[in-house]
Amino acid sequence: MTESTAKIPAMQAVVEVLKSEGVDTVFGCPGAAILPLYAALEADGSIEHLIVRHEEGATHMADGWARTNGNVGVAIGTSGPAGTNMITGLYTCIADSIPIICITGQAVSSKLHQEAFQAVDIVDIAKPVTKWAVQIKEAAQAPWIFREAFRIAREGRPGPVLIDIPLDVQKQLITYRPELDAPLPLKTVVPHAPRVEAALDMLLAAERPFILAGGGVILSEAAAELRELAEYLQIPVQVTLMGKGALPDDHPLNIGMTGIQTSQRYANTSFLESDLILAVGARFGDRHTGTLDTYRGNRKFIHVDIEPTQLGRVFEPDLGIVSDAKLFLQALLHAARSRGAQSKAGAWVARVQELKQTLTRREDFDTVPIKAPRVYKEINEVFDEKAYFVTAIGLYQIWGGQHQKTHLPRHYQVCGQAGPLGWEIPAAIGVKKALQNTDPDAEVVGIVGDYGFQFLVEELAVAAQYNVPFVLIMLNNEYLGLIRQASIGYEMNYEVNIHYDEYGTDNVKIMEAYGCSGRRVFNPADIRPAIEWARKEAASTSRPVLVEIMIEREANTPHGMSIDGVKEFEPLPEA
Repeated sequence: MTESTAKIPAMQAVVEVLKSEGVDTVFGCPGAAILPLYAALEADGSIEHLIVRHEEGATHMADGWARTNGNVGVAIGTSGPAGTNMITGLYTCIADSIPIICITGQAVSSKLHQEAFQAVDIVDIAKPVTKWAVQIKEAAQAPWIFREAFRIAREGRPGPVLIDIPLDVQKQLITYRPELDAPLPLKTVVPHAPRVEAALDMLLAAERPFILAGGGVILSEAAAELRELAEYLQIPVQVTLMGKGALPDDHPLNIGMTGIQTSQRYANTSFLESDLILAVGARFGDRHTGTLDTYRGNRKFIHVDIEPTQLGRVFEPDLGIVSDAKLFLQALLHAARSRGAQSKAGAWVARVQELKQTLTRREDFDTVPIKAPRVYKEINEVFDEKAYFVTAIGLYQIWGGQHQKTHLPRHYQVCGQAGPLGWEIPAAIGVKKALQNTDPDAEVVGIVGDYGFQFLVEELAVAAQYNVPFVLIMLNNEYLGLIRQASIGYEMNYEVNIHYDEYGTDNVKIMEAYGCSGRRVFNPADIRPAIEWARKEAASTSRPVLVEIMIEREANTPHGMSIDGVKEFEPLPEA
């Protein structure tokens, strides 16, 4: 054979594509229908593989990996229930615009119509929660379908892709030369210049404008452009939950987060006094807007999004602009400079800064049981801006949005729209693995609730097996746990006697069952020493460490139906 006609296994070609697309770690669970791909990964040896305990965990690990480094995460499973177990992770990623690829094995092609063992139509099942779901029917398509999958996952509004590969297709040989191949080019979405000028006209005419930075600012790596524009025009900035970190919380122009749950008092009040909102890469989610009549009021809205169908989806903006967030902010800044529109901080900036100083919530509680805001006070004071945080759904997500400080993009990872229970542990593994080559000593902190902790808790075994350290801080308001057995590895199962007391499940015992460690805290004075211990313990053992903080059972969060009617359940700071 000549070099140009040399044949290689189709799955070897797939591995070459993964490597050239920047994938250095994948997460999955092997099974008979996906073994040819695993054989190719093993033969190559340059891509690290973490064996998960549940395929949903693989998707959340790939998700956390992608959120942290901006690349496309990869999760692998076999046929049948492996793919259906991945659906929650795919939904989470399409909801939050996170690029991952799920690869599933499939029964041989000749058996797909015969209801063969584990031969489910995963492509049709996955279509509603993916940007593209496809089955490779011809082996020669494999490298090109994977190239297209990476392009689709990245381009425009990022999101997940599923690729299903029948076993017989995986086993075939194809003609492929990796040195002649490369990632497909991505189309950029450039803003229409007249609309940029119109947006600038509206901003300069407004008396009390805001820039609302959503997750699109993070995804497009536009934090620097956002800050430069805000400082040049002296326009205050608010963020959405997915936009936390787009501008440092302690920046004088950062005026927090508006919403009916994850919000600050000063942010809601500032928003209600505004007359123009420039929303960049934001979806106007219902927990942000609350009652639309109040949210919209008499103020004007400019909505910038990379996906055209987002414009007008929740309400009609006064001006809609289709653009990548970074390119729009660059164009707007250029237009402002061309006009010499640089501004000094005026009455509006002074007003919102006054509100930020005065309309706060109390955090210095020293009562027992511990109040949740005190936990976040300690977190903010213990960890510096370089720490990476992972949090999911529940009261603690709301407290986090209200109290936790974030200073850098991609350092606050939160599953915003789908909210799957159990996301934090596998996501934290993905976050830590994403940093292994760029910032291996970076601290990763998962903030969890006692109930959600029980879901996918088995992925602690993955962290223990592969030496993935992070700190878990649990806010436990005494739900009863459901775990009865913990599995460590594939070879052995250990029956674990979970200890129950008046506080419910002893989650420290669960950590110990997985070869990890933890402490339980009852007094607010002990929170900081316990966290400091956990940081050192995680670093020295290279395993997750838990700080279980027992908070009051009847704890509640400020919330309401409208941004002008958020009910406060705790006493406010004295004036």
